[in-house]
Amino acid sequence: MKTTPFTDVHIALGAKMQEFAGFLMPISYSGITDEHLTVCRSAGVFDVSHMGEFWVKGPRALELIQRITSNDASSLAVGKAQYTCLPNETGGIVDDLLVYRYEKEKYLLVVNAGNRTKDWEWCTRHNTMGAELENASEDIAQLAVQGPKAAEIVQRLTSVDLSSIPYYAFRTGELAGCRQVIISHTGYTGAGGFELYFPPEDGLRIWNALFEAGRPEGIKPIGLGARDTLRLEMCFCLYGNDIDETTSPIEAGLGWITKFAQGKDFIHRAALEQQKKEGTERKLCAFEMIDKGIPRHGYEIVNAAKEVIGSVTSGTLSPVLRKGIGMGYVPSAYAAAGAELFIRIRGKDLRAIGVKGPFRK
Repeated sequence: MKTTPFTDVHIALGAKMQEFAGFLMPISYSGITDEHLTVCRSAGVFDVSHMGEFWVKGPRALELIQRITSNDASSLAVGKAQYTCLPNETGGIVDDLLVYRYEKEKYLLVVNAGNRTKDWEWCTRHNTMGAELENASEDIAQLAVQGPKAAEIVQRLTSVDLSSIPYYAFRTGELAGCRQVIISHTGYTGAGGFELYFPPEDGLRIWNALFEAGRPEGIKPIGLGARDTLRLEMCFCLYGNDIDETTSPIEAGLGWITKFAQGKDFIHRAALEQQKKEGTERKLCAFEMIDKGIPRHGYEIVNAAKEVIGSVTSGTLSPVLRKGIGMGYVPSAYAAAGAELFIRIRGKDLRAIGVKGPFRK
């Protein structure tokens, strides 16, 4: 298995370690619920160095990004980022990702760890215009500092004015004595905070500085288990569960990152544009359990007539709401807030209700 610059630290701290996307990663330290609530109330640090990073450079860089991504990158100013996806030729999703406009003709794509190889091959295959591509995944490490106290803690380590960085924007500057750190006002938790990108050799210095600076706030290391429950409470899609090669961004409620701007001829545009106009047969819905039970990935969703109408793509016991929550694809008629649903758990059909996400406001 691959490791990150922080693997030995995780093990020394007693983290529960597990393989994820080919990496040995921490799942939890003090327990998923404790870590989840720490991020909601104070601040936590996630090792996300397993993510992939690709540079796209040169005068044809934007042309390639416009061709392969669903969002409109032409609207990105230098210093801004956007959430987007890579549509495939059949209307599904190769991956979801972030696009950063680092310089006028230089962009950074941040992709999911499990899709690094697939995404790189996809980008190179469609690079018919000759943009300059560089796979920098082994040369960039990443920590996410998330929670209501995150900005205050990170600010102690940098002269960059964090309050001047809008949501989905970034600055590059010195942090904890390390130069050229990308400080990005983004995250996958809904709790606020920053994602930091830096050379792997600076990793331990930045890690130690963050925990020293955040000691008064009780900052903690957070594993992938709480990262998953935090993103689900916000109804953020997880690739491989809620979106994949068979789900369209329109079905998944990602029409807001699927832009049909004039001159943007992205892959499978015509079919997705038709879906957006006419609707889809199924949609990704969010639901809360009424009966006591915890929905899990793969559980069947049924209607009042006990007909199977879909399956759970993500589900858990919400640490904040203390009830079962989940998402899943159902016929569009059942996807509205207030819809009566049942989740088949161990042979019993337990009541649930469709809700408008996110679960945690």
